Amino acid sequence: MACLNRRDLGLLVLRAGTGAVLAAHGSQKLLGWFGGGGVEGTTAAMEAMGFHPPKHSAVAAGLGEAGGGVLLAVGLATPAAGAAAAGAMAGAVAVHAPAGFFAQGGGYEYPAFLGFAAAAIGLAGAGRYSLDHATGHVLDKPWVVALAFLGSAAAAAAVVGKRAKAQGADAPGAEAV
Repeated sequence: MACLNRRDLGLLVLRAGTGAVLAAHGSQKLLGWFGGGGVEGTTAAMEAMGFHPPKHSAVAAGLGEAGGGVLLAVGLATPAAGAAAAGAMAGAVAVHAPAGFFAQGGGYEYPAFLGFAAAAIGLAGAGRYSLDHATGHVLDKPWVVALAFLGSAAAAAAVVGKRAKAQGADAPGAEAV
């Protein structure tokens, strides 16, 4: 009888929990589940938070969270899933950063934790108890890790940078560029 591997079992628990939380948050944004606003409500929120174009931002955030979360939970395309979820959380961190670190004050503690957990899983791999393992790791290759994280970092930097630039231009006393 095969013995359970504690490392792989730990990765399964971490993947399932982190993935479920991310999938729930993303389904709020995309489908309006769990008290969320759906795409329309999220679009309005994205516009109010300074993300443009707001509908594209709403869909991207929802897909990064829901899609990344589901893929993390089942352990499929784990590097891309972790990178997508971490990139989505980078946008959330940017929104919450002015309130400081701790969540009780509206800070970025919670989205940062989700982003770090997703990134760590994406980098570590899904482990034996995953669809990646069952498929021979066809979507979990070193080049996928590099490409996924570089792409996600570039996209997150562009989106967050565009938002920051727009907010700077809208600040009192700022001159139009």
